Amino acid sequence: MGIHKTWLSELRAKVSNNNNDVNKHEEVLGILSFEAAATMSNLVSLHKALSETELHHLRSDTMRAQGVSYLNSTDQSFLLRLACAEFMSDLDHAAEAISRLETKCHTPRTKSFIQVYSDLKTGNSDQEQLGPGSFCKKKAEKKVKKMEKYIVSTSKLCVEMEAMDVSSQKLNKQWNRYSGPIPNYNNELLVEMKSQQQKIQRLKEESLWNKTFDKVVRLMSASTFFIFARVCSVFGPFVPGLPPVVTLHGKSSSIWFAPVSKLRTRTRLASSGPIERRVPNEFPIRPNSCPIISSKEAEVSGKWSEMLEAPPNTVGWSCMALRYADVIVSAEKLLHVRSIDEPMTAKEQRCELAARDEFYRMLPKGLHGALRRKLREYRRDAGFCDRFMAEGWKDAVERILKWLGPMAHDTLRWQTERNMDRRQWFDPKPKALLLQTLHFSDKVKTEAAIVEVLVGLSCVCMYMNCPTEEAQHSY
Repeated sequence: MGIHKTWLSELRAKVSNNNNDVNKHEEVLGILSFEAAATMSNLVSLHKALSETELHHLRSDTMRAQGVSYLNSTDQSFLLRLACAEFMSDLDHAAEAISRLETKCHTPRTKSFIQVYSDLKTGNSDQEQLGPGSFCKKKAEKKVKKMEKYIVSTSKLCVEMEAMDVSSQKLNKQWNRYSGPIPNYNNELLVEMKSQQQKIQRLKEESLWNKTFDKVVRLMSASTFFIFARVCSVFGPFVPGLPPVVTLHGKSSSIWFAPVSKLRTRTRLASSGPIERRVPNEFPIRPNSCPIISSKEAEVSGKWSEMLEAPPNTVGWSCMALRYADVIVSAEKLLHVRSIDEPMTAKEQRCELAARDEFYRMLPKGLHGALRRKLREYRRDAGFCDRFMAEGWKDAVERILKWLGPMAHDTLRWQTERNMDRRQWFDPKPKALLLQTLHFSDKVKTEAAIVEVLVGLSCVCMYMNCPTEEAQHSY
């Protein structure tokens, strides 16, 4: 590497040199520890999502699910590009947060983190300048475990500080009752607050609260570089524009960025990643069930957020993904609330009809009109809804919900995992991907499936309300 210092080793040496003196001058995270822990949580989530097990699940189960194949696409290469785009979009957001924290760092560097990260993405970075072992899997795993410990302790600190705020509000309410001097007595609340204060002080030492910006940025920077290298290794064969890499297997499995000319000299040691090892370079692709994005549009590398925008004729384009997901989940609950064989009392019928009316009102106008037309057509052709027909519709609805329901639940899960709820800040589990939600689903097919479900559900509910005579109630 010559006499020059690497970017990470330069930072590592200055951070570890005389920690006691450094802490006197360097600023600690303090309240920003919660933002840092949330960023760490995103990095750990990405690291786990790119593991061998999760990638096998993505390729074998998620991408081949019946709902994804029918409503989104059967083009496996296209779905992999969507997954890569979402991984890179999340990684870019984490990099932006790291860059904001870097402005508080005490250690000067020749290049900022965001400059090094940008050079790495464009393939213009010298891997040796990032330090030896920067892309070593074993070292990356150690960093992930360290971040997980920080995430857990910082999450506990957040909970305890919120509890302390609640206790302080209770104490203020008690003290506000007195117009004169506050009586001196042993209050249980004061004892509890003292215990909370001691716990908070201990957690501040264990968590990111008292860690310096330099140390935290160094840890997250190294993880970001490895995750990007992992993305290139896994999705490189499917996403044009990613820097070429080779995966070296052995005691310390690592990823190496190299020019194309050098890749050919190391083919015996090289591997393109777990997905490519399972699938040949020219694997057969079935025609799309609903061609959504052309190959030219999907070959844009670097504009990841644009690749994740829903095209016209999809549910995401009409901004109805969450609304349709709520409708599907409500239909599931209404279908399984009771069996056809169970008689309903008058009170239960009134409650069930009220739930159906509320369910009907939540339908979008377009779906509302399509449902009414389908119900009129059904009642004109089928007439009386007997037990045999109700059971047939129930089986049909269950078959549709078997593949439609998971997509609705994944849509709600995707939204929940990316909201601003504190419980989601520090959750390092792999997250749902847009490709498994209703975001890219064909709007016509999705609405047709929902209408079939609601017509069948209407027949089942009518028979349950009036099992011995022709049902007159419909949505």
